[in-house]
Formats: sequence, C-alpha cells, structure tokens
Amino acid sequence: MWKSSWARWAAALGFALGGFFDGILLHQVLQWHHLLSLVRGIDDLRTQVLWDGYFHLLMYAVALAALWGLWRARQGAGVAWGWPLVGAVLVGFGGWHALDAVLSHWVLGIHRIRIDSDAPLLWDLAWLVLFGLLPLVAGWKLMRRGGPELRGSAAAMLLVSVATGAACAWAALPPALDSQVATVVFRPGAAPRDVFAALDAVDGRLVWSDRAMGVIVAAVPPARRWELYRHGALLVGGTAAPAGCVGWTALPSTR
Repeated sequence: MWKSSWARWAAALGFALGGFFDGILLHQVLQWHHLLSLVRGIDDLRTQVLWDGYFHLLMYAVALAALWGLWRARQGAGVAWGWPLVGAVLVGFGGWHALDAVLSHWVLGIHRIRIDSDAPLLWDLAWLVLFGLLPLVAGWKLMRRGGPELRGSAAAMLLVSVATGAACAWAALPPALDSQVATVVFRPGAAPRDVFAALDAVDGRLVWSDRAMGVIVAAVPPARRWELYRHGALLVGGTAAPAGCVGWTALPSTR
C-alpha cells in the first residue's frame, strides 16, 4: 500500500499535523519547551520564538505539499479514500512524535517534553507511547483492514483540509479586545531606557520582561497599543504569553 502515492502524501499530512500539535500545544499553550530550549548560547527569548516560527513555517510547507499531492492523486486508480486514508494520516502523526523523541530529545538534545521536570525521560517516554506508538499501531491496522469508502474524493479532501486548518489556524485568532496586558517584542538593540520611554509614552506599566528586556509583558490600554510601534516595537501581541510564542500579532496601520 505504501507504493501508492496517496498513502505517502496522507502520511506526510499526518506528519505535519503532528508538528502542529506539538508546536501549538507544547510551545504555546502549555509552554513546556521551545524548539531550541536546551541549545547552549540561545537563551534570548526573541531567538527562541523566532525558531518556533521557522518550525511552524516548515510544517505549513509540508502540509500544503501533502494536500497538493493528495489532490493530484485523487484521480489515480486504487485510491482508498476511507479508513486507509485515516490510517495513513495516523501513521504520519505518530511518526512525527517518534522521530521527535529519538532525534530531538535523545540524539540532538535540543529540547525535552518537560525541561523543568525532575524526570524528563519519563515524560519523553510517556509522550512517545501516547502520541507516537499508539497512533502508529492504530494507523497501521486501519490501513491493513480497509473499510468503507467516503463518498467521493472531494469529501475526503474536504475532511483532511478541515482537519489541517483546525489544527493550526486557531493560533492566529485575535484576543479579547478588553485584555489589559500585551506581549511586546522590541527591535534588537533597544536598551531598557528605550523600553521604559515607550511605556511612559502610552501610559503603560511593566509586568514582566526577559533578561535583556527585548520581550516584555505590559499593562497597556488596548486603544494605545498601536502607538508602541512608534517607539521601537516590532510585534505587539494581545496575550500575556512571555514563555510561548506571541499569541497574536497586531500589524501597524499603513495609512
């Protein structure tokens, strides 16, 4: 079955979904680690968030390529648009977590599931079994047993497209407009005095900052956040998530 292009593309889609699941849940929601949390010399939060962004861009590229490949394969002979397709996606999803555990956690050592845990290996193994080995086994069985087909390739493509979009697009939703705190990333080279000057200009109050004050969380009136771009801000987020990616980026007006 793996000789069929649709199976390989479906597994690639599952691989991307596994990456989105890992990045969104662990990097942003739970904030247990970043992609390069344990890499020596990379302790600047701005750099950590930047590499998390590169990782998500790579997953977007893999997902788009997989969807395009499935679309091209829809007219091929022997395409199993039912449970075998779901099984191939599960194999890819589990394959991502297995690869991440072996390569990122143990071989390269760039991060662990919970870097603040006293037993990181236990967390690594539990995550590998739950989200790596179990989906791999379940997906393999679904591919071998087959099952009822979906009604047409268009329905199958709609399902996998919706799953992909639901796994990643929600992170771009804007925060509530009445949120009183914002995460702000300042331009490289901005000194602490520049940060405090920017806050004074918008009647803001510092809540948290990293060591270099390149990334801060501040209480700023929502109506005045846009003014931070005039005072050296590169990104202004709407959530207090200093240990994760900026929850939402408010781009300055071009008028």
